[in-house]
Amino acid sequence: MSLVIRMARAGTKKRPVYHIVVADSRAPRDGRFIERLGVFNPLLPKEKTERLRLDLDKVKDWMKKGAQPSDRVMRFLDAAGVAKRTPRNNPERAIPRKERKAKAEEAAKAAGAAPAAAGAAAPAAKAAEKPAEAAAS
Repeated sequence: MSLVIRMARAGTKKRPVYHIVVADSRAPRDGRFIERLGVFNPLLPKEKTERLRLDLDKVKDWMKKGAQPSDRVMRFLDAAGVAKRTPRNNPERAIPRKERKAKAEEAAKAAGAAPAAAGAAAPAAKAAEKPAEAAAS
């Protein structure tokens, strides 16, 4: 049974509150869980301490037992100093979508043009060989 520490959505429509829970990875997001470890309220300002409440001792115990935190929970734990989050590197993310799409199209054209150019050069080379053969005979 693989365990995850993740967020389960609670609250009403357009007023989310997330419970940080330990659950089986196969359980539904808002469904069955083993233990509640804390609460996250994204509607509160970032300066307020009530925005995130975690029982860090329970979190550490579950991580020792093999529970893997989700990406968002790992950010919380990194900020609390419990676990170290490895930074991600996606240099494409900083480029606007239109520019990425144009760059991909250019690359596709260049990749498509290279075999076509090689294909066009091969018949021209064969045509050049035929007159040379005719002149030799």
